[in-house]
Amino acid sequence: MFRARVSVTAIQLLINMEMKPCLSFYSKLPSLQQLSVRWKSGVRPAPFLTATPVRALIDEQISIRGSFLPPHSPITLSARMHSDEGDLWESFAHFNTSASGTFSSTNDHSVGGSYLGCPGPFPAMLDLWGMGGGLQEYRASLLASKGFASLSLAYIGHKDLPGPPNRVNVGDSYFKAAFQLLQDHPQVISDRVGIIGLSFGCYVTLRIATRTGVKPACLVCINGPVGSTVTLSDSEGRTEIFDSYQKYWTYDDQGYVIFKEVSLPANLPPDSIVELEKLDCPLMYIVGEDDLSASSIENADMIEETLRSAGKPHLFTRLSYPGAGHLIEPPYSPNARASLWSVKPKKLITLWGGHPAPHAAAQEDAWEKVLNFLNANLRR
Repeated sequence: MFRARVSVTAIQLLINMEMKPCLSFYSKLPSLQQLSVRWKSGVRPAPFLTATPVRALIDEQISIRGSFLPPHSPITLSARMHSDEGDLWESFAHFNTSASGTFSSTNDHSVGGSYLGCPGPFPAMLDLWGMGGGLQEYRASLLASKGFASLSLAYIGHKDLPGPPNRVNVGDSYFKAAFQLLQDHPQVISDRVGIIGLSFGCYVTLRIATRTGVKPACLVCINGPVGSTVTLSDSEGRTEIFDSYQKYWTYDDQGYVIFKEVSLPANLPPDSIVELEKLDCPLMYIVGEDDLSASSIENADMIEETLRSAGKPHLFTRLSYPGAGHLIEPPYSPNARASLWSVKPKKLITLWGGHPAPHAAAQEDAWEKVLNFLNANLRR
């Protein structure tokens, strides 16, 4: 819809609120880079429009993004151009801004105007975090902005889940249902659903792929174990209380707890270890070599050796980062080498590992490679 030769002479942004726009347009612009959009506002930064790329051929898509707009507000984006013959062409679309006051013409649904919606169906990702519990949505939100329908799934420590908050009170059927919910969505490509898991979420990811009968298209595991780090209470994968393996906790000279030895493959309950030889999809495993919360190197070694023995070495990709810790997140997320963490009824200072510079570099590099991996396996 916005595929003119970047000789667009006007982009009008109309916001349904009491602000006075002051739009400056120049009629003979060689590129959108010279387009100036200014707003008068005494209460927030001026709304801002960007176009990428700023120069393009007629068959290349231009992505227009807006920021510093009122949150959850209707806006109208309009583009117009004059052809060489003097004809005026115009298109427009209505969007609703996000909670942070942004919109994207390529990633967000148009709710009206010259077209509706955005192209689909989409590949999808099931997003699983660790024993910290609750519902963490920022990684799933970022994946969604990259064109993956995403579901971040709470499975411990959330008010809407059954049972004590320091146990996993849901089992294989819960995770299978979540995967199938994504798979069955009309805007999802059913055979292009992947799973990403961090820490204990890595174990859940591997368990879903090998025990529940679903067939994910690919897996991403970040610093997690191949078995349950806590005792399973039933065949569904529910757990006992988290501190059941305290005998493997160690402490540094400041009394900070280190969970690393809990997840050594030799220390995991044998009946909880995933049957890795059953994996049938590509797996990327990310290792922080300074991880103090999980034995990531040893778990990665076990996965690699098992898949090699099963004749499936081609399924395994390892990314390993010296100096990076346990919590390898999307880029530019701050890292805490140690933090207060609750293992009820106690509150402990827990060591996660990671030094600032190499951990930051690892997050940036790993995220780019994760996106490349997902694009290769989910957009084939």
